[in-house]
Amino acid sequence: MQINFTHHQSAHCENGVVSNLMKHHGFNVSEPMVFGIGSGLLFCYIPFLKVNHAPAISYRAMPGFIFKRFAKRVGIKIEREKFKDPKKAKARLDENLQKNNPVGLQVGVYNLVYFPDEYRFHFNAHNLVVYGKEEDKYLISDPVMETVTTLTENQLEKVRFAKGALPPKGHIYYPTDFPKELDLERAIVKGIKHTCKDMLAPIPIIGVKGIRYTAKQIRKWPIKLGTKKANHYLGQIVRMQEEIGTGGGGFRYIFAAFLQESSKVLNNPKLAELSKEMTQIGDLWRDFAVDASRIYKNRGAKADGYNDVAKQLETIADKEEVFFKALKKAI
Repeated sequence: MQINFTHHQSAHCENGVVSNLMKHHGFNVSEPMVFGIGSGLLFCYIPFLKVNHAPAISYRAMPGFIFKRFAKRVGIKIEREKFKDPKKAKARLDENLQKNNPVGLQVGVYNLVYFPDEYRFHFNAHNLVVYGKEEDKYLISDPVMETVTTLTENQLEKVRFAKGALPPKGHIYYPTDFPKELDLERAIVKGIKHTCKDMLAPIPIIGVKGIRYTAKQIRKWPIKLGTKKANHYLGQIVRMQEEIGTGGGGFRYIFAAFLQESSKVLNNPKLAELSKEMTQIGDLWRDFAVDASRIYKNRGAKADGYNDVAKQLETIADKEEVFFKALKKAI
């Protein structure tokens, strides 16, 4: 039982899953377009939610939101379902495969056996496509991997019902109905407006204000928590930024590509200019990650390293505030 499905590698899992499912159904929608229309770009520091014994940092919308928003804005209907019973989750998956319908799944990465060991830790917001089954093995198209792979029934059940923060609960999703044409122009504008609203939100832990709040916390950590725990917290920021879902810098590059593509769709040259600015901001995020990693790995750390990386975040926040105000005006 194998569906004629073409695997396309992508930078981020949920965007890649949605883009691949759309291409399978005859709509050539790029990963950046999915991400931008789905208002995937975000920053959120969540001190009350612990992941790997450190505050959660999110550089993207909550799992499932990108697909939900994208679908609504381009006019496609989708089916999403979670389960308490693994047997029912498996039955629903097999039912779709028998109907030649590839599906997206949300899973935990800790027990994904095809992931390198250094990437396997407790993070439950990964996404992949199942496009078939041969005997007791499911055929897997994980968009962040170069080639397709497989998981046994037991292995897939384990990652579909991973425990911890944001448990996937067997989450399955797929498109069910499509318009004749996608209204990309209107969808792009809605996606950009929503992203600007999120990033300029008057909430201390979200968007630009959230970046500034994180910078303040970084300054406090060595004194308040001690070096060992402060290093762990700082490492968490970098891990969530650079290792999980392409995070801070990578998402900025994807969003820049979205603006570049949108400038042509909307015939709006200003978006192309802003695309270049966002690429430069992405570079600043990458610089921050490099300097922060030197601190928690104790390689070339400066005497006042925590203050230095906090300043870098404040600079990024200032630039993103200017950027998103300009983007809001541009549309």
